[in-house]
Amino acid sequence: MKASIMARALETGAVETRFHQIRDWTHDKHNSVDDAPYGGGGGMIMKPGPVVEAIRAVKKGLSDSEGGKIPVIYMSPQGEVLDNKVADELAALPGMILLCGNYEGIDERAIELEVDREISIGDYVLTGGEYAALVLMNAVIRKVPGVLGNAASAPNDSFEQGLLDFPHYTRPEVFEGMSVPDVLLSGDHGKTNTWRREQSLARTAARRPDLIKSAELSQKEREEAQESPGTDG
Repeated sequence: MKASIMARALETGAVETRFHQIRDWTHDKHNSVDDAPYGGGGGMIMKPGPVVEAIRAVKKGLSDSEGGKIPVIYMSPQGEVLDNKVADELAALPGMILLCGNYEGIDERAIELEVDREISIGDYVLTGGEYAALVLMNAVIRKVPGVLGNAASAPNDSFEQGLLDFPHYTRPEVFEGMSVPDVLLSGDHGKTNTWRREQSLARTAARRPDLIKSAELSQKEREEAQESPGTDG
C-alpha cells in the first residue's frame, strides 16, 4: 500500500484504508483467534467470537449512511471469482469491509451472521486472505477517478472491453533485430486503432477463447475470431 499507484491514491486522499487486527477482540490472555475443528481433521479454525466482534465494531465506527451501503466481503476460495465486472461493481461503492481468513478458514456461523459476499481471486489456496485482499484492493482502487496518472490508459486495459490487451511497443524502433510494426510508425491513428483491435481479437481468440462468447463484437469480428489462427503477428 506504500508503493506506486496505491501509495499515490492514499496520499491524495482519493481512497482511505483502515486496518484492524482481529486479535484485538479476543478476551483471553493468549489472544487466541483459532481452535481445533469439531469433527476432527487437520488445521485450526478461526473462532466466531473475535471475528463477529471485530466486524461489528468496524461497522459501528462507520457513519450510519456508510454502514448501510458498505458490504462485508470475505476473501475465500469458495467465493465468486474476481473479474473486471466485479471490480467495477466494487469501485462504484462508497467502501467495503474486507475479512481475511487464516488457518483452515473461519467458523461458518461468523460468515452467516456478518458476511454479505464472498470473493475469490482464483482456484488456488493461499496462506492467508491478506494477499487476496491486496489483489482485490489494487483492482478496485485503480478504477477510482483520479487515481491513475493517465486516465486514458484504463479503457484499453485487458478485459475492459471484453478482450485481452493488444501488444505494446516503445523505443528503440529496432531491438535485437525485431522491429516495431509499421502501422504504429505510420502516424495514421485510424489504422493504428484498427490494428490494435485486430490484435486484441486475435490474442483473445488464441489465449482466452472463453472470453469471446461474452465480448461485445460485431458479427464480422465474431466470425474473424472463430477463424483466427491465434497469432499476434
